[in-house]
Amino acid sequence: MYSNIPRSEEYQHRLLEFIRQEYGISAAVLAPAKRGYYGETWRLDATTSSYFLKLVYPAAHKAVYERSFSLIQHLCDHGIDFISRIVKTKDDDLSTRFDGAILGVFDWIDGENRETDATKIPEYQMLAKVYAVPSCGVPIRREDFSGKSADTFFEQWNVLDNIQIHSLLEKNRAKLEQRAKRLKYFAELCRDDTADFFITHGDAGGNLIVNGDRYFIVDWDTPILAPPERDAWVMCSRDWARDAFYKALCQNGIRHTLRLERLAYYCYHFFFFYLTAYLDGFTQTDTMREIEEYIDGWIEGSIQYADTNSQS
Repeated sequence: MYSNIPRSEEYQHRLLEFIRQEYGISAAVLAPAKRGYYGETWRLDATTSSYFLKLVYPAAHKAVYERSFSLIQHLCDHGIDFISRIVKTKDDDLSTRFDGAILGVFDWIDGENRETDATKIPEYQMLAKVYAVPSCGVPIRREDFSGKSADTFFEQWNVLDNIQIHSLLEKNRAKLEQRAKRLKYFAELCRDDTADFFITHGDAGGNLIVNGDRYFIVDWDTPILAPPERDAWVMCSRDWARDAFYKALCQNGIRHTLRLERLAYYCYHFFFFYLTAYLDGFTQTDTMREIEEYIDGWIEGSIQYADTNSQS
């Protein structure tokens, strides 16, 4: 799913002219990039290079997006070459503002967004290299295990005016309330343990670009200084995936054992995080079907593994 807000020719012309003035990039071809959820994304083709433009309008996400640029630059400065490289403005700024949005320009990365079992091994290898990068001096939020993603979901549900989705959620109220309780329980278990925190992505698999035998992790909008479980929870029920994750950590000099209570926390946290995202975009087609399938499946295996095997 990606942002597909239609923009007029006049808007696109203003954006092209702004890019020419602020970045010194003259281009004639601008097309939707079909990447990104909260951001509006474009591909900009100039004479010799192509660029990726991302504009974030929602107030709740602008500050988060703006903070991410210094983290991306920090990773690039430490030799991480499989992420989007920032193109600075003529004034050497990492980002700027256009039409009320935060605008970032990056080198274009060819390839397709793909997530399969086979892509997990290179994904874990790249994440482990990021974990090896020191976080000193980088303005990055630190995990607090607040468990507030459930609170945010229920607040959003309370103001929802879509009758069909409201009815679907009501049908699943018992399951949703039980999962909220489990999230709070594991939040309490994890809150005082701040060992083994690294720079984490949070959705690397969903932002993996594959180009032949090359792999890239893009969209570093929500990095958090957190334990590796924040990136490992998705496939935590698979023995081979945990083995691959451990191997990647070991190859980068990181000794860490995945903790079941942390995996369980992130399973429940992201369950509510993504469910809230569906509510934010409920006007998009097929959202009803997607929400129903989401509640009934996908995450079940990870939740069952982490919750059942951790202390209860």
